[in-house]
Amino acid sequence: MSEEKFTRETVLDVRRWSENLFSFTLTRPAHFRFSAGQFARIGIEVDGEKIFRAYSVVSSPFAEQLEFFSIVVPDGAFTSRLQHLKAGDNLLLEKIPFGFLTLARYQKPLPHDLWLLATGTGLAPFLSMLQDFAPWQQYQQIILAYSVRTREELAYAEEIDRIAQSFGENGANFQFLPIITRDTIAAGDAALHQRLPVLIENGLLEQHAGIPLNPETSHVMLCGNPQMVEDTRNALKARGLSMNRRGEGNIAVENYW
Repeated sequence: MSEEKFTRETVLDVRRWSENLFSFTLTRPAHFRFSAGQFARIGIEVDGEKIFRAYSVVSSPFAEQLEFFSIVVPDGAFTSRLQHLKAGDNLLLEKIPFGFLTLARYQKPLPHDLWLLATGTGLAPFLSMLQDFAPWQQYQQIILAYSVRTREELAYAEEIDRIAQSFGENGANFQFLPIITRDTIAAGDAALHQRLPVLIENGLLEQHAGIPLNPETSHVMLCGNPQMVEDTRNALKARGLSMNRRGEGNIAVENYW
């Protein structure tokens, strides 16, 4: 890749959430502009070769730094090296952001209730959205459902509370529904323990939210592992919701996997 297409940025901080989950922040070049929900391509150099991977941006579009959320893939060519990051290291950042998992894609139905459904690092684009004023002003209800396997993988829980307090005071009603699917004994406040598509099929997700998934009012965004996205999309379609195409429809998914 040509040097003209990327910049070299400095790692400012690394945070370990669990054995296989971590976040890192980078310096943000003045030219880098993105919409909440988009992703960037981050690169490393291995034996003279530049390797790039897509990472949704966690931080607000207005933040001075760029934050990303990563999983460690055992023996992965990229994350097996990325997991050893420390402050002061350098990473490559493509100059142009990508992706269409943004609120701007919705035209019909009009904004009413917004469902953000995530597994693992798929939480990242939704954190960025929630740190933008637009959803809080446009929607009456926002539901963030975040599914993980164990309690230690429930990243950003305190940050989500702080975001809701900061942005939700005069805006949409917000609910955070943590879902822990394996370590249910130590799940604490997580009342839901089944996979997202199952929770849609049996109605428990709507029951806990106190809001129905409605083809006439609901915008639903999915981001996470491909199997979850596929199964949840099918469960939603079985409930009468449709894929968002050319601005119309309920369901939007991220396609960088």
